[in-house]
Amino acid sequence: MLLIGMLDSPYVRRAAIAGTLLGLDFEHRSISVFRHMDRFRAINPLIKAPSFVAGDGTVLMDSELIITHLEDVAGKSLRPETGTARTHDLRTTGIALVACEKAVQLEYERKRPEAIRFQPWLDRVRTQLADALVLLDEICARDGEAAARNLTHGAIAAAVAVGFIRFTLKDIVDLAPYPALTAHADRCEATPAFKHWPVDRETP
Repeated sequence: MLLIGMLDSPYVRRAAIAGTLLGLDFEHRSISVFRHMDRFRAINPLIKAPSFVAGDGTVLMDSELIITHLEDVAGKSLRPETGTARTHDLRTTGIALVACEKAVQLEYERKRPEAIRFQPWLDRVRTQLADALVLLDEICARDGEAAARNLTHGAIAAAVAVGFIRFTLKDIVDLAPYPALTAHADRCEATPAFKHWPVDRETP
């Protein structure tokens, strides 16, 4: 099995962390959708990160679908199976993925020449990101330290979102208003799975 994509992507990183926590053995290749387009296209002509080559050669994409496949292979899930805990984790995951999406959009938008940036759109994205971070901070304040000891998909995605912001947007996104969320991210980053998959532009 092969995971393809750069670890500065929150989506690639959450898939890698989930696979490790599920106890699966897979290879990772740092191939950029920008700098290594031909290499990426040879594996997935849609040039979508993350991409994942399953054991039978099938190429999957989208972190949520890749993680679903990883759980199928492992025969277990990182998400609570039933009840309120499962619903809570689904909600947390959704909010964290919005934070990831809006943070990535901010990073892409600021790469545009200033003359073609659309400020109302940027303002909307910034507001959506801030609102998602507020909700995640509230969740982390309620869940406390236990979330990093029992990593579910919601807990992973929330921490990965913070990791991406710290790595790429620290000059434009202030995380100080979200102390519970950043404390949660710090605890997650100290775990073996997160240390094994650090945010980076390249990996060996």
